Amino acid sequence: MALKILDSCINCDMCDPECPNDAISLGAEVYEIDADKCTECVGHYEKPTCVSVCPIDCVKPDAEHIENKDDLQAKFLRLYG
Repeated sequence: MALKILDSCINCDMCDPECPNDAISLGAEVYEIDADKCTECVGHYEKPTCVSVCPIDCVKPDAEHIENKDDLQAKFLRLYG
């Protein structure tokens, strides 16, 4: 599934530059992840880089965008064809 950034985000700016899909941007109050672009780094890395660099562990699975590894791989292929 795609990831989301919780409201507990401190806007440290660690995740945004690490996202290979440019899926992360600063929202009205905290960073946000565009579910249409988030592949959980499938096709790029073994683990989501935003999760790895978040100092307060506020990047979690988004229950509203449930996807399995095959779905994420297909999204990667659509993005990078």
